[in-house]
Amino acid sequence: MAFTERRIVQVGNSLGLTLPIEVPEELNIKKGDKVQVELVGNQLVIKKAPETIAQLDGIPPDFCTILKEEMETHHEALKGLVDR
Repeated sequence: MAFTERRIVQVGNSLGLTLPIEVPEELNIKKGDKVQVELVGNQLVIKKAPETIAQLDGIPPDFCTILKEEMETHHEALKGLVDR
């Protein structure tokens, strides 16, 4: 993508910027998707946020929490299975 300048705009109490249409197309993002924003030196890096298990169809939102609790509860038994 060629270099382009964008103007910073007021969004409520925050500041924002619009993206050229090529950026969301290239990153495969759409309105409502989450992105990761990182400041690297004097550059802003924007990446599509990876999907979590809880975001997949048919998986309850609390699945990861419950799974983590169960793995902690049964840690020794699970470790024993790995060591077999």
